[in-house]
Amino acid sequence: MKKSLQKLTFILMTGALFSSTAIAAEPDPARMKEVKKIMMHQMSMMKPELQKKVKTLSPKTQKALMKILSQHTRYSDEITLRQVMHEVLSDYQSIAAGIMTDNPVQAAASARRLANHRIPAGGLLPYLGLDNINDTKLAVLGTFNDSVEGESLKLAKAAESGDMGAAAIHFGKISSGCIACHKVFRSKPGVSDLLR
Repeated sequence: MKKSLQKLTFILMTGALFSSTAIAAEPDPARMKEVKKIMMHQMSMMKPELQKKVKTLSPKTQKALMKILSQHTRYSDEITLRQVMHEVLSDYQSIAAGIMTDNPVQAAASARRLANHRIPAGGLLPYLGLDNINDTKLAVLGTFNDSVEGESLKLAKAAESGDMGAAAIHFGKISSGCIACHKVFRSKPGVSDLLR
């Protein structure tokens, strides 16, 4: 009974989210149905304390998370966010190599792959820590998403048009977006607050 109630609550929450989504064009109903299914699956992977925090997020935050999720077509039930970030880093380095060697095909393909990076097992939220699952902290995700993934798509278009100078400018904006996101959601890798 409790599980059924949780599912119903989540279905109602996502239904309200879809009805007020701020995606520019009318969302494709088939795609939204698919994304709802993915979200329900991600929620089922979360521990109860995380599910509880997610359910308290405002409709605005829920809408922003839905928009980010709907822009991706690659999901994994196995890899972690750290592993996704390793893939993103590989694509990022490949973009740099493409720009530096005047290889627009490589730069564009790598940028498109980065923009559509995999979503890790359970989605992004399980890796951010319970303290970060609130409207204030998550409000910046859309901006970071635009800086990284949006600029990646702009870079791909610039490279495809042969404007490697513009591609390089977008590359810098991707870097800034990555650094800003890391500053908010992770500490310096390998550093422990348990050491003197």
